[in-house]
Parts: sequence; C-alpha cells; structure tokens
Amino acid sequence: MEYTIRKGTPDDFEAVLDMIKSLALFEKASEKVTNTIEQMQRDQKYFDFFVAQVDGEIVGMALYFFAYYTWVGKSLYLDDLFVKEAHRGCGIGQALIEKIFEIAKAEHCSRLRWQVLDWNKPAIELYRKMGATLDNEWINCDFDQNQIQEFRL
Repeated sequence: MEYTIRKGTPDDFEAVLDMIKSLALFEKASEKVTNTIEQMQRDQKYFDFFVAQVDGEIVGMALYFFAYYTWVGKSLYLDDLFVKEAHRGCGIGQALIEKIFEIAKAEHCSRLRWQVLDWNKPAIELYRKMGATLDNEWINCDFDQNQIQEFRL
C-alpha cells in the first residue's frame, strides 16, 4: 500500500479530531474528549502534527508538542499516534514515529516522551522493541477544566 506522510495543516483538523475520538473510543474513554475544531484553531500554536494519506484520505496522524522538563530540558511529547484499523500493519505507524524522531533530533530535544495504557500489550511490545524505556513508577495527576476553575486550597 502506498502512502504519504506530510505536515498537518488546519484543513486537516476535522479528520484529526475524528481520529482523536476513535483513539479515545479504543482507550475506553470517549466521554473524555471535549476538544473541538474551533478549540484546535484557537490553540494551534501549541501543537503540531503529521498526517498519513492513502489515495487522498487521511488514515493516520501523530500529534506532538514541545515541553520543558527541569531535569532534562527541552523535550518533545507525542500526545497521540493513531492509524485507522484498515490501514494498520502497513508501516504507517512506524513512518509517523520516524517523523517524530526526525523532529526531536532536528530540534535538539533532550527527551522524547509519550504514554501507553498498561493494557495495550501490542503497543508496549512495539515500544520495547524500539528501545523505549517504560516507566512504571510515575502516576499522572490531572485536573480537567472545571477542576482548574474550581481549585481552592
């Protein structure tokens, strides 16, 4: 199967948001997606992404942003990697990851990080084969928009 990987544009937001929702469904958390195309348009300076296309259809994406970690410095965070089910196993996911590594190298990042759910065994095995260090110590601490607004000590 022939595919192309290219930098995403705002014209791709609808397809990307659909894939974000598909990924959330796979991760059994579809109710947690509150993002909208309008929000992506407002926030586009905070993230970037690549898309994979087959015959003009967007079938995969890798969305990332830069972060600063005090222990290591500038880092790239891969927030979402997704390939539509019908197009998996064709090297698209690997090609998207390679693009992420290209950006991390070009930007002289000290770290490239992403998360994987502990039950997603195929992804965990792939990341181990790639040489990733998997950490079982750290726990995410999240506050949603309402919790942020209502926060009081």
